[in-house]
Order: sequence, then C-alpha cells, then structure tokens
Amino acid sequence: MSLSLQELNSMLQTRWLDFVAVWEPFDASVEGFIYYYPLFMAYIWMFGAIIFYFRYEWREQSNAEHLPELTAYPPVSILIPCYNEGDNIRETVEILLQQNYPAFEIIAVNDGSKDNTLAILQELSEQHQQLRVVNLHTNQGKAMGLRTAALLANSEILICIDGDALLAPEATAWMVRHFLDNPRVGAVTGNPRIRNRSTLLGRIQVGEFSAIVGMIKRAQRSYGQVFTVSGVIAAFRKSALHDVGYWSNDMVTEDIDISWKLQLAGWSIYFEPNALCWVLMPETLQGLWKQRVRWAQGGTEVLLRYFRELFRWSSRGMWLLYGECLISIAWAFLILLHVLYAPVELFNESTNESLHDLSPSWTSMLLSLTCLIQFGVSLFIDSHYEYRTGGVARYYYWMVWYPLVYWLINVGTTIVGSIRAIRKKRGQRAIWVTVDRGLREK
Repeated sequence: MSLSLQELNSMLQTRWLDFVAVWEPFDASVEGFIYYYPLFMAYIWMFGAIIFYFRYEWREQSNAEHLPELTAYPPVSILIPCYNEGDNIRETVEILLQQNYPAFEIIAVNDGSKDNTLAILQELSEQHQQLRVVNLHTNQGKAMGLRTAALLANSEILICIDGDALLAPEATAWMVRHFLDNPRVGAVTGNPRIRNRSTLLGRIQVGEFSAIVGMIKRAQRSYGQVFTVSGVIAAFRKSALHDVGYWSNDMVTEDIDISWKLQLAGWSIYFEPNALCWVLMPETLQGLWKQRVRWAQGGTEVLLRYFRELFRWSSRGMWLLYGECLISIAWAFLILLHVLYAPVELFNESTNESLHDLSPSWTSMLLSLTCLIQFGVSLFIDSHYEYRTGGVARYYYWMVWYPLVYWLINVGTTIVGSIRAIRKKRGQRAIWVTVDRGLREK
C-alpha cells in the first residue's frame, strides 16, 4: 500500500513525538547523573584522601625530606626501559646515581631506539660500574623492556622509572620500607611531580596530579585497592611479579595491567607520597590528547580482560573499583548522548527550557564550589612535597581552567579509548611510540 507524502510526513511526525515522549524523562535523569556523579565522587575522593593523610602522612611530614629508619637495607635494582630518550637519559642516570641508599644497581634497557640513546648509555656504563646496559635491536615495547630487565636483575626489590624521570634521592628508602613491613606488598606506587610548568597546560597538570591523581590514589589506598601504580615510578617485589607472569606485552598501559594482575592474585599495592619522581608531561593539546586516549584505552582493556576473574570470591576487593571504572566510562558516553540530543530539543515545541545551559544553575555553582574545595584540600596536602619548586599554592589560580580543558578532553578520550580497546585484537603487541615531552624550563 502506497502512502501519500502528507500521510508519510504525518506518520514520521507521530513516531518522532513518541520518541521524544520516551526520551525526555530519560534525558532528564541522564542530565542529573551527569552533574551529580562527579559531585558525589569528588567528596568520596576528598574523604578518602583526608583519611589517608591523617593515618599516614601528617606525623611524618617533619621527616619527609630525610631517610626513614629501616630494619634492613636489601639490595635494589632500578630498571629504566628507554626508547628515544637521548635528550633525557643522561640526566636521569646521573640523578639516579645520587640515591641515598647503600646498595643498588641500575639496569637500562635500550628498546630499539632510533636516536643516540644507546651510545649515551654505553658511555655512562663505562663511567659507572652500577649501570648495566641491555640492548634490544628492535622495538619490543615497554613491557618487554621491563620484563627483560627484571629477569636480569640481581635484587628482589625492583624500582621502575621512565627514561625522562628524575628520582628523588630519598625515594628508594621510602619505598623499600613497605616491602620490609608487609610481606604481602607486591608493589609500591610513588608520587610523580610535574617538571615542565612553562605553559597553561603544564601549570594545570601540576594541580591535576595533586588534586586528582594524588587525591584518588590516597583515597583508593584508604578504601583498599588501587586502580594503577604510576608507570613513571613504581617499585615491585620480584617474586610477586613472577607469581603473576610479569608485565603483559599486549596491553597498551602495562602499569594498569600489572596493578590488576597483582591485586587479583592477592598482592597489595601501597602508595608512598614521599617517593618523589619528577617527570615531563605533554604541553600541547595534541600530545595531551594522545596520552589520555592511551590511558583510557589501557583502562578499558583491563576491564575487558579481567571481567571473568572478578566472579571469584577472592576478587571481591576489586568489585567496587571495577564498578566505579564502568560508571566513569558510562558517564562519558551519556554526556555524548546528552549533547547529541540537545539539537533535538531545538525542534521540540513542547519544551520551553533553555538549551544553551545544560545544567541547573545551582548545580553548576555547587560543582564549581566543590571543585575549588577539592583543589584546595589536595594542594594543602601535597604542598609539603613541592619544596623544590616553592609549593603548589601559586598554581591554585590556574586550576579554574581544569573543568573546561580537562573534562572535555576526558570525555572525548574516554570514548575514543574505549572504542579502540573493544576493537583491538587480543595478543597484538603494544610497542613504544614517541610522546610529547613538553617544554622544559632551563
């Protein structure tokens, strides 16, 4: 039966109105979730961070720049996987040699670098007996570099840093103490600090690593489980790594993957804020985008790979963390749906609401106030660890840009990274890529 153009138009209009009638209540709920979820999580992170601060940090602050008292000083192996780090590796190794610890070796793995990284490492190894150099002729990926160094290490305690990182002289001792105090500690994540602060993105990241990264790690440690160690600075018990099969070669973010493998196997991960490590971060939007897409993809890959293992009763400690990660991904996709539906409302004559403001005004004010409180609390806690740069209070002003710059990037990178993780073939090797190191201050 053929329909006239008028009848077809009437039918489509009816179907459209039916869709709008069904979607509008759902969209209102989505809008509420979009704005209440980050508000709720901000107070969850703040509460957990404050608990961690009063349990572990405030009594030690007078000694944070000094060595902790250890019952023993076992030998330590410091592992540095390198790919095209010719501009940074000399400084990294020279700073490492200043570790205030009696027994340590340095193992640097050149993973098929195309620059002069290998030549610099060989030169340094001739000058310093503590440094051993391993050369992989082809690019095998960071996970393989770490695995190679770990198998060649002479120590039970391994400290892994990136080729552009500067490890504070006291960091080794602060991390070692956790392995001595608790035999079930499989890893200790350090406290990365931003080196390059010459641009707006660099200054915002100073606050981000305090207000977001540092606060979340403190809160997660208070609640029991940590989503990931810091890839740039983390220590591991070699026997724990052997128990879980070391790092996976096919995961984009080997740090997130090894964190879940260890905790699902019953090992604990601790956070040591006194283990400072100064790192370079992207200071261009393109570099930041690529970095955050990789992080988002790695997080989703972990959620997909270890889904079945969560059904074991022994994995119950990871349930809340897994659920929070899933909700965060859903939050990003719901924002996308909400934004895509906004033009639909433009043609919906049944609503008189303003479409230019996607949030209730009082909720926006509450979110802004919560954001400032969160930054204030975290910067107060972290200010003690910024003694080399004169504190982080001067970066508080720049944090007003955080929601505008990073929330938009976070939504986009979460969506893109999740889609890439779903489409990726299992077993595909994750190799090194050249990353944005930012603009270094002289």
